[in-house]
Amino acid sequence: MARSTSGPAATGSEQEAPQATGRRPGGAVQDADTRATGHATEEASDRAAAGASGASARAGERTGVPEQRQERATASYIYGILPSDVELTPEPRGVGDPPGEIALVRHRDIAALVSELRLTRPLGRPQDLVAHQNLLDDVAAEVPVLPLRFGAVMESPEAIVSELLTPHHDRFRSALEELEGRVQFVVKGRYEEGTVLREVLAEEPEAARLREEIRGLPEEATWDARIRLGEIINRAVEVKRDADTQALAQGLAPHAVAVVIREPTHEEDAAHLAVLVETDRQEEFEQALEEFGRRWADRVTLRLLGPQAPYDFVDTQG
Repeated sequence: MARSTSGPAATGSEQEAPQATGRRPGGAVQDADTRATGHATEEASDRAAAGASGASARAGERTGVPEQRQERATASYIYGILPSDVELTPEPRGVGDPPGEIALVRHRDIAALVSELRLTRPLGRPQDLVAHQNLLDDVAAEVPVLPLRFGAVMESPEAIVSELLTPHHDRFRSALEELEGRVQFVVKGRYEEGTVLREVLAEEPEAARLREEIRGLPEEATWDARIRLGEIINRAVEVKRDADTQALAQGLAPHAVAVVIREPTHEEDAAHLAVLVETDRQEEFEQALEEFGRRWADRVTLRLLGPQAPYDFVDTQG
């Protein structure tokens, strides 16, 4: 994929499946003015999802249509919205089996990234979600993109222009301009095995006492003590996670456009952040993260995932 004007270079790294695309962040550290105003993407996804069921019904309800012709019934699967000055090399890497060939449906300054989808084939396999995510992330490494939710389908390229691109043109264009030269990364911190437990036992006398009390005794004889110990440890880990997450978010914020705090995905998570970064400040951002890695050596392992499409920075809630 290329653009008619020079775009930021792609950066290779690990990838991670997006969390609930476009949801509002909880406890975000960010400037609200920096969020892409993408309320229209929620409307677009809803309209596209409705279009998928409608198109499927129309394909299956045609009286007297031979089964072979129904098998060929297709619709347009939509991944996201791009600037229209993007040029791409069509390749079969979209959703579906076999994978659809990606293409652009252009309208004025914006375009929809699409592929053809057979309506008679099931959609929703894990490999479809991975294909959706990987394509958007690869595109985001080069040009701004507004990701649509997985499963967005419309009946035809003409419907995409009339029902999606035309009514939302100005809002999509403004959001894309706001994302120009910016990409999302995800930072995950995981406590080293046993680290948090040792810290809690050192800092919580009652936890240390209960652990000694139950040591070597059968579970059924120490049930209440075990429950109490678990409650103390869980509460202490939550406090530590909150403090470490805030410290990391605040430390990275000066080197980023915006930071969103995500929910933990594992009981030993120390932090889980989505970060919107200007591509010309990426090295500065990574150096700041490396400094945290040195500070937290032997306590927290940090991973940087991306670049990704800006799933956390397109405000689909309005």
